[in-house]
Order: sequence, then structure tokens, then C-alpha cells
Amino acid sequence: MGGLVLKLAPKERVLINGVVIENGDRRSRFSIMTPQANVLRLRDAIHPEEVNTPVRRVCYAAQLVLSGDTAPDQARQQLLRRVEELSQVFTDIDSRRVLADATEALVAEQYYKCLKALRSLLPREERLMAYEQ
Repeated sequence: MGGLVLKLAPKERVLINGVVIENGDRRSRFSIMTPQANVLRLRDAIHPEEVNTPVRRVCYAAQLVLSGDTAPDQARQQLLRRVEELSQVFTDIDSRRVLADATEALVAEQYYKCLKALRSLLPREERLMAYEQ
């Protein structure tokens, strides 16, 4: 089985190519076989009022591509630049690997994969922000 596998909880919503899909009353699992499909779990979505840190800003920009609110060709270069800016702050080996994965996904125009990689930096960013205060 290839493609992106989504496991949805009862009543969970997901946005696929601009269409909101709600799961039924039972857990379900399905595969998205189209490589360039834009997928966003709505439970993972960052709301505009939550865009208050550098990593969240980059995640939100990738999310806008997935939701269809920004054209991929318009966002790609800006996202690459922002990921490069993050690499100036996140210099540890693990973060560098995550940022390399995000960059690779952007180059391949796989915005879900990019968002997934970048989201893994959120707890690290939170710890850094707490340390600075």
C-alpha cells in the first residue's frame, strides 16, 4: 500500500484539495494515492491568531498552500527562504535534519510532508522561547 495513509478518529475532519471531509462514527483509515494531493488535518491546523512565532509562521504559510489559499508557485520560494532563516537559529543536528527534510519536501512540491517536518520543531521552539524569557 503506497501513498499517504490517514487514520481518522470518529467525526474528525480533513481538508483534501480544498474539500472538507468529515469521518463517520467509527475510526477509519484510508490511503491517498495521488502524490500531489493537498491534505490538511483540521485538528492540526494553525489558526491565524496562533501565528506568533517564526516556526508557526512557516507552518502557517505551508498550511495556506494545502488549504488552497495560496498558490504553490507563489509560496514555494518564500517558504524556502523562511526555512533557510530557521536554519540560522536551529543549529543542532536533529533540527538540521528536520529542516533538510522540509527543504527536500518543498523542492519536490510535497507541502504536507514539509508541514509535517516543520511541526516537529514546534516543541523545540517552545522550549527555546521559554528559556529566553
